Amino acid sequence: MYVPHQAGSQRSEAQTITTLTLAALGVVYGDIGTSPLYAFKEAFGGTHALPLTTENVFAVLSMMFWAVTLVVSVKYVTFMLRFDHRGEGGALVLLTFALRAAKGRRLTAAITLVGAFAASLFYGDALITPAISVLSAVEGLSVATPRFEHWAVPIAIVLLTALFVVQRRGTARVGRVFGPIMVLWFLVMAALGAISILETPAVLAALNPLHALRFISEKPALSLLALGAVFLCVTGAEALYADMGHFGKVPIRLAWYGLVFPSLTLNYLGQGALVLRDPAAARNPFYLLAPEPLLFPMVVLATCATIIASQATISAAYSVTQQASRLNFLPRLRVLHTSDTAQGQIYVPLVNWLMLAGVLSLVVGFGSSDALAGAYGIAVNGDMIISTFLLIVVVLSRPGPTRVPMLAALAVFLTVESIFLSSNLTKIAAGGWFPLVLASVLFGVLSTWRRGVELLQARKEAQPEARPSNVRASLATALRVPRTGVFFSSRHAGYPSAFLHNLKHNMVVHERLFFVCIDFVDAPYVDDSERLDIERVDAGTWRLTARFGFREEPNIDKILELASTRGLKLDVETTSFFTSKADVVSVTKPRGLGLRRKLFVWMLQNSPNVADYLGLPPHRVVELRTQLGV
Repeated sequence: MYVPHQAGSQRSEAQTITTLTLAALGVVYGDIGTSPLYAFKEAFGGTHALPLTTENVFAVLSMMFWAVTLVVSVKYVTFMLRFDHRGEGGALVLLTFALRAAKGRRLTAAITLVGAFAASLFYGDALITPAISVLSAVEGLSVATPRFEHWAVPIAIVLLTALFVVQRRGTARVGRVFGPIMVLWFLVMAALGAISILETPAVLAALNPLHALRFISEKPALSLLALGAVFLCVTGAEALYADMGHFGKVPIRLAWYGLVFPSLTLNYLGQGALVLRDPAAARNPFYLLAPEPLLFPMVVLATCATIIASQATISAAYSVTQQASRLNFLPRLRVLHTSDTAQGQIYVPLVNWLMLAGVLSLVVGFGSSDALAGAYGIAVNGDMIISTFLLIVVVLSRPGPTRVPMLAALAVFLTVESIFLSSNLTKIAAGGWFPLVLASVLFGVLSTWRRGVELLQARKEAQPEARPSNVRASLATALRVPRTGVFFSSRHAGYPSAFLHNLKHNMVVHERLFFVCIDFVDAPYVDDSERLDIERVDAGTWRLTARFGFREEPNIDKILELASTRGLKLDVETTSFFTSKADVVSVTKPRGLGLRRKLFVWMLQNSPNVADYLGLPPHRVVELRTQLGV
């Protein structure tokens, strides 16, 4: 029987999945999709180049194919996409699961710090990806003609600068063409690889894992060096999990198995077949796959693909920074929304310009994609190992018949990733030191802010005026003034600092008082039905706790709107919004922590105020500054 509505619904759902799959190709797979530009070349022409023999080519291709299969197809596409929170994924969601599973303060603190270090490692990847991707694409010009050999760095600088400059405009318009460009990119890669394989079909034997196992057992030293290049094939896999909330599991899996995985496999095998026919092609096997008339179009297409890969990484850096701020690892930052409809499209000016400076420094300092390949991999590898550890914590807390096989699979992943790490560590002197140093510095910043906020909160609670008995005594003699006062607090109990100082120095209390606490929960989004809790503290005094997910933007209008539906109407024009900002005064000896103290004070002084952060009406805001000795 024909049912028009059901048929239309199914057709609409199919169109939605198709659209999301196309979009996922342009964002999720930009990084891993541009790895063929440099991964195979690094194995036979990089810092630790292998001897170019048939046996070694087969071994490297075999390791690449099975590394992509195990790490990307099995771990990420099949396994990790199962662990979502309301459809969201990423390191911070995984950290959320692990914290819920953890028992004891010490384990919780350790897991929190591990998650912070994973975020720190991510920024190393976020800087290196644009630099190595765009550089490797532009270097194709020197393959087309030697005249461009010394122009790769200047051209890359111009392209990267332009990319960061246009970030303020948002990615909505450009994003519409990302998917089709990446479809063309993967199809061209697959076609070039297939043509090369047809010329040397014997290369298909490299799919046999015995080539990789024999190479590892007979030449352990060489295999350790080769794995550093092999790992470049799986960089970008972490984006699968991080971007799950934007596209969903089904589109990500369809894109991987339907186009990306086959295209990557064909291209890597095609590069291997090429160097077997012509060993001199090892200097740049990706571009030499293309016929000479197509070299310039390939450079243009590769440049577009690498810019897309860079754009995805830059956008992810904005999101991670915003989430770190919500989870109290960073102060409030100025975040601009570049789309009226897409909530996830944000722009963080400070992060943008710091990243531009870092990326350009890498391009100038390393000078080539070969040199940057030495720095690439360690950060991603560290993130992968941390994600596996967090998953182990989560799985251990889940009883059931699937726990043992899941732990066995995680043990395999951890073993493989640890082997890759041992290989990547051999590249420390060749540039691998950079992401480690950067991660250490950023981890110091994240941990300093979190610890500083904890100490500051403890000092506030220890102030004499914060004691309940003193507050009651002051309230008994305070003058009641008309209208409404709203005071913001970071605590769910007690009294806000601004209220205490207003009471202490002015000895007045508003007729209607609202203590508002903004609570960022460890979930990406919160339903409006669960967003606001209202507690009546006393006559004319209420405490409002507003919950926001770490992917949401807090807004006073939303809070007032929900309060109004519960019978608490606030007229903005007759309401005063009180905020406070602490000035830290040094009253004790640093005891070796002087640098961290100065860093925290600087971050505190330069963080945006509550009024801007919550979108308070400027003409109704009163800011009280307090001094705290530490």
